[in-house]
Amino acid sequence: MKIKTQKVLAAFHILFFLLLTQIFPQNLSVTKIEPPNWWRGMKLNKVQLMLYGTDLDSISIRSPNLNIGEVNLQKNKNYSLVTLQFAENIAPGIYNLIVKKRNDSLSIKYPILKRDTSKWIHRGFNDSDVIYLIFPDRFDDGDYSNDTLKNKFEQFKFGSLNGRHGGDIQGIINRLDYLKNLGVTSLWITPMLVNNMWMSYHGYAATDLYNIDPRFGSNQLYKKLVNLAHSKGLKIIMDHVSNHIGVNHHWVKYPPMPDWFNGTVQNHLPAHHDKLAFIDIHGDSTTYLKTIKGWFTDYMPDLKQANPFVANYLIQNTIWWTEYLGIDGIREDTYSYCDQKYLSNWAKAILDEYPHFNIAGEIWKGDPAFLAKYQRDSFFPRKFNSNLPAVFDFALSDALRSYLSGTGSFQNIYEVFAKDFVYSNPENLVTFVDNHDIDRALYLAKGNIKKLKIALTILLTSRGIPQLFYGTEIGMDGGGEHGKIRAQFPGGFPNDSLNAFTEEGRTEKQNNLYNFVSKLLHLRKNYKALSIGKMIHFPPKDGIYVYLKKYKDENFIVIINSSDKTKKVLLTDYGNDFANVNNLYDLLSDKTVKIDYVKSINIPNSFAKVYKY
Repeated sequence: MKIKTQKVLAAFHILFFLLLTQIFPQNLSVTKIEPPNWWRGMKLNKVQLMLYGTDLDSISIRSPNLNIGEVNLQKNKNYSLVTLQFAENIAPGIYNLIVKKRNDSLSIKYPILKRDTSKWIHRGFNDSDVIYLIFPDRFDDGDYSNDTLKNKFEQFKFGSLNGRHGGDIQGIINRLDYLKNLGVTSLWITPMLVNNMWMSYHGYAATDLYNIDPRFGSNQLYKKLVNLAHSKGLKIIMDHVSNHIGVNHHWVKYPPMPDWFNGTVQNHLPAHHDKLAFIDIHGDSTTYLKTIKGWFTDYMPDLKQANPFVANYLIQNTIWWTEYLGIDGIREDTYSYCDQKYLSNWAKAILDEYPHFNIAGEIWKGDPAFLAKYQRDSFFPRKFNSNLPAVFDFALSDALRSYLSGTGSFQNIYEVFAKDFVYSNPENLVTFVDNHDIDRALYLAKGNIKKLKIALTILLTSRGIPQLFYGTEIGMDGGGEHGKIRAQFPGGFPNDSLNAFTEEGRTEKQNNLYNFVSKLLHLRKNYKALSIGKMIHFPPKDGIYVYLKKYKDENFIVIINSSDKTKKVLLTDYGNDFANVNNLYDLLSDKTVKIDYVKSINIPNSFAKVYKY
């Protein structure tokens, strides 16, 4: 009787277990791991893995060869966060991770790779460089086969003002020789991550942080671009976004944690564009919190970098791309909208790993004092060091643009330079006249090429790291709205009526400006005084602005006449250097100019001259 009862109970237990597995099916799976690999010998050797899959709550993880740290189980069964600690001498290879839950288990493979130790990678950028800003969708379509890849969320027709146009990584590869010959040294490329959004061409609302959008190419092709650029002496600067992602990212519908974002799609703060909130000594903390928690737009969910797991993810993601691609620098988007303590830690982690690297932050404010406080080692009191080496010089940009539009003068430009004492490193400011977010320079100048040449001369011969926007060298003049500012580079797309990538294909007007810009770029490259030399300037007077550039035995004087009349300039008004100088060499015309007995020289109206003496 006892044996019979035991058999009945055993049968009941088996039946109950079968019923349980029907009610609670065992669907343990891991479909993706981020970061997808790591490298031997990294200073960051404690890595937080994000496991994507199903039924990942209450799991345990072990590895025969890896040190498994904390396993952070989430309420959302689609994720688990696992910490791995790598030994310094870990051998490159494929390592097994055993994931177990109750009686279910699976083995996943995790690669540890050997680092690239080439001297041509991670070089940083500095004031000896000139940056060329490329908006890839509008630069060159090098691969027609990816033009028609579908994005179910796209709301704009291909080729329309706000639609995709087909520019891609292969197109940039195809134009590396053009860029090399032009004379630039570094390429800042706007984001190319997967961007399955209603307006996808601009790239600033990523929906996958570890993969390049197939309409641009692939991770492997981006790496090929970097390698080819390096082989031609060109550096690559990647555009990175810590502040937000696109609303169609997997996280938004299935957040890894309840506080992965600042709010939800249904309930969040609107954008608060107070870029002074963090540095304002009279400001209230609520103003700062509104700025860092507000969503830039409703379709760009704001990441909560104060969550240490989010911060770890973003830091690792940036280092992963830097190591994988071998890039030389980063431009950080919407810098002043992020949690500033996170950004300090983020920048430090990157620079600890890559000591020759450079990072430039976008703080869209045209006042040197405000910009200076964001730069590393600021003279102004802060609770902590920003660790940010470079900022974009919106102050100089505003002054140059006000000159172009006719609302300002050389005095505005002079005063911006005169305030350089507020910066810890004014040479490490990225200077520019236009970019992908603002009206093009020639649009502001209402087509006045002479004014544009003056602005570009100042940009390329004064202090800082100049940045040119693609097409400025041929006089592209879009404005009024983003789609026109980011117009196609002529010659980069099927059915273009002309090809501005070649001398033969450019118009006379385009060649005139191209030759001028290219001449300045090569002069800057050949003469260190024009790039890294000491700048000595003088107050503008009667439409004349003068400054000297000096480096070792190189001496230059830049004289700019903004008036509508030829002006006689007395050189002895600009220091003692010219008492015994009888000739100047005009670098732009390649001519020697004799100075008269009173040490004066005539400068044509609306003209910039660069002389060597």
